[in-house]
Amino acid sequence: MHAWRTMFTEVFAEKGVVAPYTDEDYYLHLDGKQRMEGVASMLASRGIELPFGTVTDSPDADTVCGIGNRKNVVFQRVLEEEGISPYPGSLALVQELHSMGMPMSVVSSSKNAVWVLKAAHLTDFFPVVVDGVVAGTEGLGSKPAPDMFLHAARLMDVDPARSVVFEDAISGVAAAHAGAFGLVIGVDRGVGEQTLLDAGANLVTDDLAVFLGVTE
Repeated sequence: MHAWRTMFTEVFAEKGVVAPYTDEDYYLHLDGKQRMEGVASMLASRGIELPFGTVTDSPDADTVCGIGNRKNVVFQRVLEEEGISPYPGSLALVQELHSMGMPMSVVSSSKNAVWVLKAAHLTDFFPVVVDGVVAGTEGLGSKPAPDMFLHAARLMDVDPARSVVFEDAISGVAAAHAGAFGLVIGVDRGVGEQTLLDAGANLVTDDLAVFLGVTE
């Protein structure tokens, strides 16, 4: 969120956009989407039309892909300068599930997911990662399509109907619901409980620590 805010604040200033970037923009246009799709949606919300370009565009290019690549530069700078740490409740639940031998995966539209997991020292918990890179290689639809979640289930050899998805993005909750996963838990990091319920979450919490000791 911090990287998107920093980047689009700069872009809007360059283009003379009056309406400032807000956290609501993140939830409506960016959260859970693959990067270029999110950039196109965000620009369209301000009436900005740019050529799509190519994924190899320079971060300085005035294209959708150029702006998307610029965001990645900002993200890497923020991660290097400020670091990252997992939410304590989420980490505690992951550690408990891992100790039980529960198969777990990460499904993320970000192409930086593996790097983020490494920075947070979480890679050992998630042998399966289906991210934006995998989605591109395998031709998987972006959230809210269920493709990425279903692909992760296949890789883990688990039945979606007997699996749990934890998601904080509206599009991610909708994707898990569309994939008919057994339990979809919305994690409210600011988007709002009712919004996640409306998207298809079975229940919503703002701290995964609530599930500690009840995982059996």
